Amino acid sequence: MSQMLVNFNGRFIPYEDARLPLNDTGLLYGDTLFETFRAEKNQILLQNEHLVRLSLSAQLLGFPYDRPRIETALSQMAAALKSEISRLRLTLGRGTSQGFKLANGSDSWFALTAVATIPPNDDDRNIGADCISAPNHRTNPLDHLPQMKRGNHADCLYAADYASRHNAQEALFLENNLVIEGSSSNIFALFGETLFTPPIDKLVLAGITRGQIISTAIEFGLQIAEEALPFEKLLKADEIWLSNAMIEILPVASIDGQAIKRGKLWQKIHPLYKQRTET
Repeated sequence: MSQMLVNFNGRFIPYEDARLPLNDTGLLYGDTLFETFRAEKNQILLQNEHLVRLSLSAQLLGFPYDRPRIETALSQMAAALKSEISRLRLTLGRGTSQGFKLANGSDSWFALTAVATIPPNDDDRNIGADCISAPNHRTNPLDHLPQMKRGNHADCLYAADYASRHNAQEALFLENNLVIEGSSSNIFALFGETLFTPPIDKLVLAGITRGQIISTAIEFGLQIAEEALPFEKLLKADEIWLSNAMIEILPVASIDGQAIKRGKLWQKIHPLYKQRTET
């Protein structure tokens, strides 16, 4: 992990020196918030959109959030990047607590890390991703609030591990036979000139990439339907795409061993998405 860049509370430190107290509530209970950014060379893509979402989440959960200080750290990190493509993660923690209660934020912290990564290329997109139905359910302990990127991500981690152990690239969560999202992705299904995607609710994350793909598709001339996707209907789509900040758009080749139609509209949408997000 020596190649990981670490900025802790606005200061670069060696990876080996990164430490949290044993009574930090992020460590004990996963009580953190996070965002994942894609950087290309020294440009962090869609930074403002990610920070706006993080701000809303912090407000809803009462997390300390010093945006100017975080923006300074992001600028410093961007300048330090040396790879073509990097994966950045920004994590907010409330700090330590005595007993089973939320930390009061007096020793809150943020950690920003960056590692080089190799995301899917067009050859990978032509091959497509094999998906599998997750064996577990998507959960939201705060279901009175919208879905947000919280550190307690065990449901997604378990599903992703299940997919990996079954030689699949992604696990898809189903609720009442409706496909809602992947373990680390939103999902789209093209039927003719209409692009379907599950609606945002207490279980479906309002992905930043998801929103950009919707806007790109509208500008291209597609109709957008934010509607529930029954599993049987999904299997009949002309194309299925996964999306997140790192994979951007990744077509699906199969689900549970069943081959999916391999349309080529993604080849037109993805370059338009890139133009939209890199300006």
